[in-house]
Amino acid sequence: MTVGPAPVRAVAARARSVYADLRTPATAGRWTRGGPPGPIVGAVTAHERPGTRPGDVLLAVALALFAAAGTAGAGRDQPQAAPLDAWTYVLTTLAAASLVLWRGRPLAVFAATSAAVAVYLGLGYPYGPIMITAAVAAGLLAASVPLRTVAIAGVADAVVLVAVLLVRDVVRAWPEALAHVLGVLVWTALPLAIGVAVRTRREAAARVREEQALRAVADERLRMAQELHDVVGHGLAVIAMQAGAGLHVLARDPAKARAALEAIRTASRDALDGLRAEVVALRGGAPRAPLPGLADLGPMVERVRSGGLDVRLDVDEVDGVPDDVAGAAYRIVQEALTNVLRHGGPSAGALVRVRRAPGRLVVEVGDTGSGPPADGLVEGSGIAGMRERAARTGGSVAVDGPPGTGVRVRASWPLDDDRPDGAAAP
Repeated sequence: MTVGPAPVRAVAARARSVYADLRTPATAGRWTRGGPPGPIVGAVTAHERPGTRPGDVLLAVALALFAAAGTAGAGRDQPQAAPLDAWTYVLTTLAAASLVLWRGRPLAVFAATSAAVAVYLGLGYPYGPIMITAAVAAGLLAASVPLRTVAIAGVADAVVLVAVLLVRDVVRAWPEALAHVLGVLVWTALPLAIGVAVRTRREAAARVREEQALRAVADERLRMAQELHDVVGHGLAVIAMQAGAGLHVLARDPAKARAALEAIRTASRDALDGLRAEVVALRGGAPRAPLPGLADLGPMVERVRSGGLDVRLDVDEVDGVPDDVAGAAYRIVQEALTNVLRHGGPSAGALVRVRRAPGRLVVEVGDTGSGPPADGLVEGSGIAGMRERAARTGGSVAVDGPPGTGVRVRASWPLDDDRPDGAAAP
């Protein structure tokens, strides 16, 4: 079957168009920003479902028993107070029992406890353990609701209690009555302040965890965007070059045109496999495939060479290089050769050298293309991605080249004990 020039020309044009879209910031943004939060963020921001817990019941029982045992002693120490009776213990027990429901209805529990305390003090019973129950209710309220609600509830409770005390102590001397008022205000304000501090600290810790989770999600999206850029972008660049070569020789050398089409099929299959693997990993269907390494440079260079670019590969003995460094080196070489395909010109060639100097891995990709324009090298998303990959694995990238002399990419990583702590795989 004879293949006309139109399908080959369409393949080349489409590959160039898609690759150009892949490199634009707007497309990169769709992979690195926006979208629904991942499962990590959902776990951080999810609220606990309110409900009574065994600890709440134990707290209420403990306070009720403490009030029952301690109120009698408080009555003996305050002979001027009203004598204890059944209502004394009913009120202390009701105040403590309401704490069982504090998780679901903290404001209602605080109101019920405050009402029990107001009635207790209004009947003239002695100051005692019921004040501790009120303080616990105030602290739990402040730790559970917004600050505005805490302030309104605290002021209302203070007004009611002060009014009750003023009526109760109207026959007392003012210094003694004032001391009682100040004591009740302290018992109300102090636990509220402590509860607000606890809630503020808890919310700050939750915000830190959420920011860390969001940062982890953003880093993972950036990693996937870079993987897609490198895998799909490189494949499309090879496809475009092979399509151009096939179109050029289609009429006079059908065998070479067929070889170009076969190379297009191989490059597209590899790019689709890489894209599929990233999508599956994004959906959580399978673990991420291992990164290619230095041992995979030969097949990748051969694919580029089959498209007509004269590429030489010089690799020293590099055993013992960490997998994350080897993967980053592979991607940097891939991106550098992709740039040569796109910008080097028809007569460009490239030399890839990988060597292990004392304590360092050095990767160099130089080309003999037209080089950067006269106004200097313009760094796009590809070079930025190379720098980020190297930095995340403890290395660095330098890109230079005077106009007309090609571009040289040099990446290096410290190895063994010279590698910075915290460097990790991309």
